[in-house]
Amino acid sequence: MMPSCFEIKNIDSKTRARAGVLITAHGEIKTPVFMPVGTQATVKTISNEELVRAGAQVILSNTYHLYLRPGEAVIEAAGGLHRFINWQRPILTDSGGFQIFSLSTLNKIKENGVEFKSHIDGSKHFLTPEDVIRIQTTLGSDIIMPLDECVKHPSARGYIERSLETTHAWARRSKEAWLRNVRAWSPRPGGGETPPLLFGIVQGGTEADLRKRSAKILVDMDFPGYSIGGLSVGEPTELMYETLNATLPELPKDKPRYLMGVGLPLDLLEAVSQGVDMFDCVVPTRNGRNATVFTSKGRFLLRGASYIRDFRPIDEDCPCYTCHNHTRAYLRHLFNSEEYLAGRLASLHNLTFFIQLLDSMRKAIEQERFVEFRKEFESNFEPSRV
Repeated sequence: MMPSCFEIKNIDSKTRARAGVLITAHGEIKTPVFMPVGTQATVKTISNEELVRAGAQVILSNTYHLYLRPGEAVIEAAGGLHRFINWQRPILTDSGGFQIFSLSTLNKIKENGVEFKSHIDGSKHFLTPEDVIRIQTTLGSDIIMPLDECVKHPSARGYIERSLETTHAWARRSKEAWLRNVRAWSPRPGGGETPPLLFGIVQGGTEADLRKRSAKILVDMDFPGYSIGGLSVGEPTELMYETLNATLPELPKDKPRYLMGVGLPLDLLEAVSQGVDMFDCVVPTRNGRNATVFTSKGRFLLRGASYIRDFRPIDEDCPCYTCHNHTRAYLRHLFNSEEYLAGRLASLHNLTFFIQLLDSMRKAIEQERFVEFRKEFESNFEPSRV
């Protein structure tokens, strides 16, 4: 058994929602938590200082992108990813498997790893599960992911089963490579005092029995934490919820659970109620760059004519810089004038909203009022507003 890095502080008596603390080499993470996505070692348009002010505890970067550019050797020479980007808090890196299969112009899955062409310059590469662990260790990540195959939705059951065999085999090899690093670990500049935490990734499409099988196999391997991958890839919302409901009870209650790539507010509430602890998604920044903002009343498009003379902030209850200093009318003007500042201000607001939403959920769990908080939020939130 691996030593515990996660402590549950509170469990909601009416749901499976829980509040906890995850210990990493660069500090504690209070859960449930939303992790801003900094794919290429930056959260688009947002400075690290602004992330800290927004309440970000941890950010996510992508192994595939950093491997291709600027390359692990450059980041190692800089003293690790934390020093390279001047971020002192925890960093989670995903394996890059999803990007290999979705961005590369050619990819071939082989028993030993995956062959692919760079989406940047067409250069050929081959990565094994061991390579992916090495790269993330070199980066100095606090939480790392094994190489896995994320299947599209919908996919034939036979293909999903074959994909699971590959994912599980790669998980075993990743665990062995990680354990070798753990045994030989010594503190290193920018990498923290302790080795990174490796999370297993549960796959299986939307087939409940395959999800349960995947979870059982990975739990038997005993990872410090568990990720749920392959959701929010086009399946209906209710099917995603059903898949989560089939998967989460199979995972250890005393280990952190990370739902990868899911980030709409109502989905976050449902997942937390089922016992998920960690989330990442590009929704706040991608939507912000396209003039869509989120509030406790719903989300709306700032380009609308109704905001020409709307001199209110995006959200009067929001603590972010944007809401304290600018109006909807001004933001509408910036977007319609195609000013870069528009997307930056909207993204900053959205990130603050998502981070604060998870913080509010955590406090509600601690106060034994999560169900009431959820009902109140859902009664006020309209997914789309004019």
